Amino acid sequence: MKTFLITGASSGIGAATARAAVGAGYRVALAARSEDKLKALVDELGADRAMAIACDVTSFEDQQAMVEKAVAAFGRIDVAFANAGIGSKGQGTAGGDPENWRQMVLTNVLGLVYTVRAVLAEIEKSRGHILLNGSRAGRIALPGSVYGATKWAVTGYGQNLREELAGTGVRVTLIEPGMVDTPFFSEAKPDALKAEDIANAVIYAVSQPPHVSVAELLVMPTPKA
Repeated sequence: MKTFLITGASSGIGAATARAAVGAGYRVALAARSEDKLKALVDELGADRAMAIACDVTSFEDQQAMVEKAVAAFGRIDVAFANAGIGSKGQGTAGGDPENWRQMVLTNVLGLVYTVRAVLAEIEKSRGHILLNGSRAGRIALPGSVYGATKWAVTGYGQNLREELAGTGVRVTLIEPGMVDTPFFSEAKPDALKAEDIANAVIYAVSQPPHVSVAELLVMPTPKA
């Protein structure tokens, strides 16, 4: 049975993807800063199919330990979804929070690259799949958005990683959601996408035959009439 590793798995897109992956026949290694927050999800999915791993993605040592624990439990890693990320506080540059900027860069950019570095040998071994959670904000200009800049970095890194891994059999997919109604936002977004919509996109990408590589998936809510 194949193994699907997900960072930022305790809620939102990560948790929805865990459910979809188990439904598609995977075992799942679920990582988040608090292992306690993952326990209910592991109970829901079944301890034979899911495991919880405490991991701060801004720590490369944590991410190395995450991969080691997943391999010790399940024997292999076939798919890795670098999903962990945080949003911005305040608007633009003048209204932004410098400490929040630091945390966004560490989490959204460095943490994502750490995930790839930590899992890469296992993914190459399985000729598997790496998915990076980018954003529509990484494809368009948003006034002064430091968050958007971190997602532009994800877009660029994903394209560079795809070139690096060309010929290895490893596929790289950039998942680029528009607005999604998740705990990422403090207020409900009723007209936005649902976390399950993005999970479905992830499963679509990983379900393609080996000769098909879904390079990017931009997923947007349908405009209201």
